[in-house]
Amino acid sequence: MKLKTNIFLALALLNIANATPTGEALVKSKCVKCHLPTTPTPQQMQTLKAPPFDAVLFHAKDALKKESEVKKHIVEFTQNPNVSKSVCESNKVAKFGLMPSQKESVTKEELEKIADYLYANYPKKEFVKLINKMQTDGKMNALKNSPFLMNIDALPHLTKMLMQNWDKEALNLSKEQKEKLLVVRKETMSGVKKIKKALKPLQSEIMDLMYDGADLKALQPKVDEVAKLKAQATMIHLKCLKDSIEILNDEQMEYILPFWDN
Repeated sequence: MKLKTNIFLALALLNIANATPTGEALVKSKCVKCHLPTTPTPQQMQTLKAPPFDAVLFHAKDALKKESEVKKHIVEFTQNPNVSKSVCESNKVAKFGLMPSQKESVTKEELEKIADYLYANYPKKEFVKLINKMQTDGKMNALKNSPFLMNIDALPHLTKMLMQNWDKEALNLSKEQKEKLLVVRKETMSGVKKIKKALKPLQSEIMDLMYDGADLKALQPKVDEVAKLKAQATMIHLKCLKDSIEILNDEQMEYILPFWDN
């Protein structure tokens, strides 16, 4: 009788265990409708309707550091999405939109299992490698196409960095600051765009003349004009930095440019 009872209990426990979905099963049933579970190709990244798990965990681990904080963020953000608390860049949130609350679709206990699984499995090495390559290619392209005389990390593109963190709670931009910064951004973008438009045909003309065997002295005035235009673009860049710094407070500067005083 005792043996039968033990067998019955063992089977009951096994059935309970089998009836409880694993984190992987919950991710497949609750999450993959929107979030890609595999490392996206560069082509897929252009058509995604939500960040892939790789990207979410890449940013979460980078921003929050501790495992407990990352898992807590996944649970709380999924239940109560808030743009200011997103670990993704603000411009990416604007692109995808803020995810709807899943409070009615997923329980807290299920989310904790989901968080455990995601933390243990993402981001994949392939994704980190892809991101590093894209960042390297982006820097090379930016350098190749730059309209500025000075291209160093110590001279950051502050208006771009602000857009990436625009709605972050940690940056805490006020409405008045945002209005002023948008004016600075508009002036900067329009000024640099105008110079880039003039630079492109001038630089092409110089290269064509060079390939055709033109005398270097004949090229000097055109090269001087390129230098003049790039100097103007650099001054626009410096003015953008100066104006933006005057709008931001010390805490915001520390958040956006922690290396500034180094």
